[in-house]
Amino acid sequence: MTLFDDAVPVYRRSLTTLSAMLTKAEAHVSGDALLDAKLADDMHPLAVQLRFLSNQPGVAIERLTNRTFTSRNDAETTLASARSVLAEMDDYLGGVSADELIDAATTIVVAIPNGIEFTMTAEQYVRDWSLPNFYFHLSMAYAILRHAGVPLGKADFVPHMNRYVTRMPTS
Repeated sequence: MTLFDDAVPVYRRSLTTLSAMLTKAEAHVSGDALLDAKLADDMHPLAVQLRFLSNQPGVAIERLTNRTFTSRNDAETTLASARSVLAEMDDYLGGVSADELIDAATTIVVAIPNGIEFTMTAEQYVRDWSLPNFYFHLSMAYAILRHAGVPLGKADFVPHMNRYVTRMPTS
């Protein structure tokens, strides 16, 4: 497997999955008000979870290629606009080719706003930083929606597994 295989298809599949969850959320009685929902007072609301999640693949691609990426700083105000942002990121990722990515052994330094720096290889960055952070915000979005009453289940979180079904129980 390559860095491309480990990251880009995962981001794209998950963006599609989240978009489907937001489509279900649009039909919910609370609709766009769900963007203000959160699980705990000290957590970011759904709109911010979505902003972080939609920026992370672009930030990763910037670190893993010679491309530049500008993160969105504003949270979306409607579920439809949030889905649009996810679709834009998916389109962006669709234009990235495997040969653009740096070697997996290349050193990457990640500096976070509190002054902490992490130094790791590109492979470690994808495996230990980028994907876990992406999945954290994806999980938080799922949990917020579920907690707010949107009818979601595990099958909504991992719909890609349907292609691997080889046997279904009867009755």
